[in-house]
Amino acid sequence: MNIATDELTLYLSDELETEKLGHILAGLVSESGQGLVIFLEGDLGMGKTTLSRGVMRGLGHQGAVKSPTYTIVEPYEHLNPPAYHFDLYRLGDAEELEYMGIRDYFQGQNLCVIEWPERGQGILPDPDLRIRLGSRGDGRDARLSAPTTRGGSLLARVGRQWQPQQGH
Repeated sequence: MNIATDELTLYLSDELETEKLGHILAGLVSESGQGLVIFLEGDLGMGKTTLSRGVMRGLGHQGAVKSPTYTIVEPYEHLNPPAYHFDLYRLGDAEELEYMGIRDYFQGQNLCVIEWPERGQGILPDPDLRIRLGSRGDGRDARLSAPTTRGGSLLARVGRQWQPQQGH
């Protein structure tokens, strides 16, 4: 683990650790009672949807968590807080987000987890937490940064709660 000012790098040895990070984030978001915007960045196959699945399951979702590649957003309004999983990979133009009423999702205590946020540049709000997933050996590095005060508070708590699997 590497902790710098408002930045944290975690090594995720496998899919289970990626989901575990999502569970930790979910617990902290639930405790905070505030809305939060999380950007998930990284190449195809780096674990963005796996991390999203961990967040939704950590909030109590029992069913499948699929990437909303074609629908753009998958709502989980039954959760507390209400959560929305976005996948902007197939977005043709960021303006499409305006037509779907994107700003409404960022109101109140909603949690918004956004894959491929760079495709919504200029329309999306700034994230509270940015997570960049990349390859390292057989696992992944998760580089977390916090552009906001709310994100910084969350980041510090993730660092305190993270316990890697034995031997990592």
